[in-house]
Amino acid sequence: MWFTKTFVAGWGDMDFNSHMRNTAYLDRAADVRMMYFAEHGFPMAEFMRLRIGPVIRRDEIEYFREVHLLEEIEADLLMAGMAADGSRFLLRNRFTNRDSKPVATVTSMIGWLDLSARKLVAPPHELLTILRDVSRAEDFEELPSSVR
Repeated sequence: MWFTKTFVAGWGDMDFNSHMRNTAYLDRAADVRMMYFAEHGFPMAEFMRLRIGPVIRRDEIEYFREVHLLEEIEADLLMAGMAADGSRFLLRNRFTNRDSKPVATVTSMIGWLDLSARKLVAPPHELLTILRDVSRAEDFEELPSSVR
């Protein structure tokens, strides 16, 4: 399932060089992830009820073009890799400008943290189904499970 959100680069997103700062891309990537889950039946309240949450294990940002104050950008969401049990997965956000030219890519290695046991777990079936519905990147890879 293709998922895209549109944003405007705001004042708080800028760095000293007058372009979008690296942590602003990470914030928008996280926003898009959580919007995807919420719009597909898994809002924050459900994560809280189940005492499970996404935990970022690694983020990687690749830059292509600058984004300046008040520029409109789009961020899409792709599944770049996943363990069969959904305990570990790679989500990729591709950011483009209004001319559809790439400006940055964020790839995040994510797991699921049991908030009570404080350990990595596989997601419940309903959440695994939502993960499997994310459009796959061309370079999608099978990952090993995080569950020991």
